[in-house]
Amino acid sequence: MTDRIRTDVAHNARVWNHWLHGKDNYPVDRAVGDHITGLYPSIGEVARADRAFLGRAVTRLTAGLGMRQFLDIGTGLPTAENTHEVAQRLAPDSRIVYVDNDPIVLAHARALLTSAPEGLTEYLDADAHDPEGILRAVTPTLDLDRPVAVIMLGILNFIMDTGEARSIVRTLMDAVPSGSALVLTHPTLELGGEGNKEAMRFWNENATPPITARTGAEITSFLDGLEILSPGVVSCSQWRPDPSDDAPARVAQYGAVGVKP
Repeated sequence: MTDRIRTDVAHNARVWNHWLHGKDNYPVDRAVGDHITGLYPSIGEVARADRAFLGRAVTRLTAGLGMRQFLDIGTGLPTAENTHEVAQRLAPDSRIVYVDNDPIVLAHARALLTSAPEGLTEYLDADAHDPEGILRAVTPTLDLDRPVAVIMLGILNFIMDTGEARSIVRTLMDAVPSGSALVLTHPTLELGGEGNKEAMRFWNENATPPITARTGAEITSFLDGLEILSPGVVSCSQWRPDPSDDAPARVAQYGAVGVKP
């Protein structure tokens, strides 16, 4: 595993960890992350808003819709309020499978495998480009005959071809039954994100994996055939914000939750 870890090239999971004030990153990650912050000062706010959105979405699905199974693809490095922590706090019998193909994330996966005794968490070293392989590997942890929440936060932006990204989502959602859900976030050059264009260009020249932004319309197309929960496809900071947050600042990261009818 260690021979897969590149410490000379910035990697998304580690840079994201740096923006979240974590410690699981290398000098190259901090250097690239800080340069991007200089180009696009709100990137740290985007990272934190994306994480907060995860907590609200999982809470809504668990407490509001009775979801007990979660497939979290593109997990990233463990931090506070991981999917299993939020879900099992509300429903201890929740079962979670985390999926990532970053060796650094794999090295830290044991932090994700803590679980309430009534539930279960597992980690799968797999690539989002291979949804069929993921689906084969998630059983017996998840019962694909019962509703599953498929979580894809900030992962489809690393699938450069939009048609392929749609196909991946369709494969996953076709494999789960009515009542299942898709939770996603995705960066955009809309919503005030125009300044991110130069930051993304720098990223693609200096880090891995390459990234792309998409429009709200393109992101909405990933939810085709699903019932999109209110308030729709919006800035992730403004998706069902906490009542204590009177006017959350808009970030250039769309968020949405769709339920399979």
